[in-house]
Amino acid sequence: MYISNNCGYCPYMKNFVREDTEASEEEDSTVETNADPNSTLCEQFASILKGKVTESKPGSCAVEKDRGNLNVTISGIPVKTVLKGEFSFQGMNAVGRALNLGEIVVLQDELNRFLTALKRNGIDISGVHNHWIYDNPRILYVHFQSVENPLNFARKVAEALRVLK
Repeated sequence: MYISNNCGYCPYMKNFVREDTEASEEEDSTVETNADPNSTLCEQFASILKGKVTESKPGSCAVEKDRGNLNVTISGIPVKTVLKGEFSFQGMNAVGRALNLGEIVVLQDELNRFLTALKRNGIDISGVHNHWIYDNPRILYVHFQSVENPLNFARKVAEALRVLK
């Protein structure tokens, strides 16, 4: 990870910590969504990601998305319970920026397209790894993050999710 010499914190936090930046307010005030205007921010986040809310608290939210459509075996046994994605936001600041996190299982042959879509949308990839051995087909877990308005993050991730089977 790169840490800038002129600040004492991670560069990802620069726009999050500086709440007085006009650019941040302009960027994050232009959130468009087709979600119900009466729904909570967490419900809108889940709706964009086509997932379900698993936890909702003031300023934070967790959403799960099932990938049970994948036919995967581990040690020859069909599995469904570990084939999912998890997305969250927390630490919302005064201008609507939050730490957004995601993790999702992908097939090995989906990996490059998915990573490309995330990077194209400015989402930072923080990890790619396997969880299991003897899986067929090979599955990997991708971790990613950003600091921005949660609905912007959700729209960007939803676009990337469209490359998955």
